[in-house]
Amino acid sequence: MSASLAAPLPRRGTGEALAGWMLTAPAAIAYGLMLLLPTLATIALAFTDYELGAPAFAWIGLENFGELLSDRGFAIALRNTILYVGIVAPLSVLGGLGLALLIESGTRGRSFFRAVFFLPVVSLPVAMAAAWQYLLHPTIGPLNAALRGIGIDGPAWLSSSDTVLISLAAIGIWENMGFNLVLFLAGLTAIPRELYAAAEVDGAAGGWERFRLVTWPLLGPTTLFVVTITMTRAVRVFDSVAVLTQGGPNKASQVLLYAMYEEGFTYFRLGYSAAITLVFLAIVLALVWLQTKVLEKRVHYA
Repeated sequence: MSASLAAPLPRRGTGEALAGWMLTAPAAIAYGLMLLLPTLATIALAFTDYELGAPAFAWIGLENFGELLSDRGFAIALRNTILYVGIVAPLSVLGGLGLALLIESGTRGRSFFRAVFFLPVVSLPVAMAAAWQYLLHPTIGPLNAALRGIGIDGPAWLSSSDTVLISLAAIGIWENMGFNLVLFLAGLTAIPRELYAAAEVDGAAGGWERFRLVTWPLLGPTTLFVVTITMTRAVRVFDSVAVLTQGGPNKASQVLLYAMYEEGFTYFRLGYSAAITLVFLAIVLALVWLQTKVLEKRVHYA
């Protein structure tokens, strides 16, 4: 062995280490100020009775969480959030996959349809919510006008307790489907075409057989990511509720994030709002953990 190969590597100087810390410092400071400190402050506030503008506060332990258990408004918000996620997540994932398969199988207009379905993702949520408010208006809205044209009296979509959550879920599906479509298209593009030819040689001549044996297994990583992102986005619903319904009528569209906002910035109960925030974060983490544990076992990584 030559002397050059046997010689130990030179140790990094203090200048190089200092340069590394200086390059890391902006990101570390931003992380601490914008994420870590607010999170720690929220955890601390959840155990206090602090109200916005109050000169002082007291530590009350788990009283806020005990109040959550008996709070009918929180129970309604939790139920509505679960129902909303149960409708939006599966339908937007399946819809995005179906549209991706249709666009990928076509020979023309891929870029056009991709842009059309991705439009809700890049649009301002508040502006789109205002457009939906017009479309779903019970008297002047185009949807009810079309229903009246065929002899059906359309309901008050956003002001009826029976239809408001379904209407918001339909808007959520429309908002999420385009994002899922683009992700699934990326996953489909990454599948080698030779595998389809090999599957056809092995007897998988039909489209369903090719999808079941080739497409679906190799879309496993993409599907896991899409399901996780969609569930998280659905749980975080706020914009459409705040603009269209404000949690009404009779709390029929109240969801966790809007309940948290209302308690903190309408009733100024920041301690109680922080407790709702911790419950919300716990639900999100539990969903992500469950999806990873259940779906990752079925994922095939190429």
